[in-house]
Amino acid sequence: MRSPKQRHRVLLTYDAQNDVADICRYIAQRDSTEAANRVLDALEQCWVGLTNMPERGNIPKELANLGISDFRETHYKPYRIIYRIIRSDVIVYCVVDGRRDMRSFLERRLLR
Repeated sequence: MRSPKQRHRVLLTYDAQNDVADICRYIAQRDSTEAANRVLDALEQCWVGLTNMPERGNIPKELANLGISDFRETHYKPYRIIYRIIRSDVIVYCVVDGRRDMRSFLERRLLR
């Protein structure tokens, strides 16, 4: 077990980076660049916060119902950041609007 002073390294997969870019592009087109930047800053704060105590995230209920407990999530509503802890790394697999059909999305994205 890591001591509280040790930090995890947070890495975003290519898919997660694309998710964030898509979210920002959508907000910029529908609202403003400033709004997109605010959301981007808030999302970054969420995943940077995982460097300390990434275990605090809960297991996504859609995966728990399938008996899968390897993944965790944190939120910046309505967005869900789905990640996995692998040794000293936190791998972010997706950043997604939680209002969509999450079960189908997670099955396609994580269980392929």
